[in-house]
Amino acid sequence: MDNLYGWEWFLKQFQTISKIDLTSYKRPQMERRINSFMKLVNIGDYNKFITLLRADDAIYHRFIEHLTINVSEFFRNPNHWEVLEKDVIPGLLKEKSPLRVWSAGCSTGEEAYSLAMLFREKFPNKVDRILASDLDNEVLEKAALGLYAVKGLQTLPVTYGNRYFIKEGENYRVTDEIKKMVIFQRQDLLIDTFPRDFDLILCRNVVIYFTEESKQKLYRKFAESLRPGGVLFIGSTEQIFQARELGFKSIATFFYQKI
Repeated sequence: MDNLYGWEWFLKQFQTISKIDLTSYKRPQMERRINSFMKLVNIGDYNKFITLLRADDAIYHRFIEHLTINVSEFFRNPNHWEVLEKDVIPGLLKEKSPLRVWSAGCSTGEEAYSLAMLFREKFPNKVDRILASDLDNEVLEKAALGLYAVKGLQTLPVTYGNRYFIKEGENYRVTDEIKKMVIFQRQDLLIDTFPRDFDLILCRNVVIYFTEESKQKLYRKFAESLRPGGVLFIGSTEQIFQARELGFKSIATFFYQKI
């Protein structure tokens, strides 16, 4: 590709269109995803691609959905959710009730609804409305709709499926009592200011796509967003190195408490 319209040029142009700063993401992964999409739409250089994104809303929205990695499932890694249920939440409730909880990078809503069902079933009336945020407006719309294909419910405990979902044609919809427990909003984790005084934040399988510098910045922001004693729950492929320097201590695998 012409150096005039190279990678750095593309990043700047894309940020002016989308307000998304891709410099915070690992370059090899982003380049692969972007170049694979360009092949799909038969575009060979960044200059023509930017022109297309500006001119075609449908292509632009398809690209955003392709770019933001929206993989989620109910109660992902069940053994970690068991630690959350048996140890972490009871420990937090000894200090405060109701809890303030945030699902950061919530994708299509499975994680946020998993939290809502867990609290409804095991800790009724012990949580405020759960905040669920994501960068992608389209996935937030899907999350708020709460409609899932039957294969999307495979990791859901049977009792939860029977109690909190209603069959609707070929799909299943989350019941209103669970929907009302969650509020969805758009948020760019790397740019936007975080709300404060959360007791529990889940940010799972999100930072694996970030540069090391961006990871450190994000973990510091989460530490500031938690109350002292609050807990951050991260993904099964993630680990916070030098946790104490960022204001955390490990209390279980994938769980970090604000010091």
